[in-house]
Amino acid sequence: MARKDQNLESGGSRSYTSRRSGDAPEGNRRAPQRKRISRPGAADELEAGLYVVATPIGNASDITLRALAVLEGAAVIACEDTRVTRRLLSLHRIATPLTTYHDHNAERVRPALMKRLKNGDTVALVSDAGTPLVSDPGYKLVRACIEARVPVTTLPGPSAPLAALVVSGLPTDRFLSVGFLPTRSPARRTALAALRDVSASLIVMESTRRLAATLADMHVVLGARPAAVARELTKAFEEVRRGTLDTLARHYHDSGPPKGEVVVVVGPAEDAERMADADVDVLLEAELGHASVRDAVARVASATGRRRAEVYARALEIDRTRRR
Repeated sequence: MARKDQNLESGGSRSYTSRRSGDAPEGNRRAPQRKRISRPGAADELEAGLYVVATPIGNASDITLRALAVLEGAAVIACEDTRVTRRLLSLHRIATPLTTYHDHNAERVRPALMKRLKNGDTVALVSDAGTPLVSDPGYKLVRACIEARVPVTTLPGPSAPLAALVVSGLPTDRFLSVGFLPTRSPARRTALAALRDVSASLIVMESTRRLAATLADMHVVLGARPAAVARELTKAFEEVRRGTLDTLARHYHDSGPPKGEVVVVVGPAEDAERMADADVDVLLEAELGHASVRDAVARVASATGRRRAEVYARALEIDRTRRR
């Protein structure tokens, strides 16, 4: 059995049938071009259109034969970072040209990609890791293709949010992937408050240096829910730590930021109860540390659903105690 960090080259002879969404080009558009490809396991010809290709989130072996065939057969690969994608391609001896497509240049690059697609080219879209469009740029390109009746095909594969959900041990029947939360605590708590009553498991991407603070804010806003922190998924040092939000927050506060990349999965609200007075006080104390009483009351009342008058009374008491 291969170690988790071992890079293997894929092979085999299984073929696949391409299924695509969208309609074929019509009118005076050029007929779709087909590019013949030679990789074992690939179909004989690759039709024109946009191919959304999932790539490994850590272990380079986690890529399908079909994905390798498309990456080899495409006219160009649109990627977030050419250095990251080139490393993957070099492992599998693929020399397809690369072009960058990310949040910062999408408005400028997308028209050029659409021109190629409308002229019958084959374009593969990848992110740095995992499935494109999931906490990554790309949906606007897909939408533009649909509007222009350019065929769009998805090649499913690795996804960090789904991988974390699967190993978390938390309910999987309903889940919400919320991407990254705001970096500052007040805004983060406000965002979490909007999710407090969602009866689904929550999947959150987070920086390791903010992990302890985010878990602490989750505990304050969401309560002592069960949660899991998945780290370095599919890699040699993969780790999943499970517990309640408060115990996880204490662990990472005491041990310091872990290495690698993490995904946090939080259990769903179970007939969510009103936030305890002590937790409201914690929110108020945090807000009063940098905001006026008026602003602190407004934010906490909005985040907790408490009556403003009730929150104001508690804020005045906390403020008086702080001034003594």
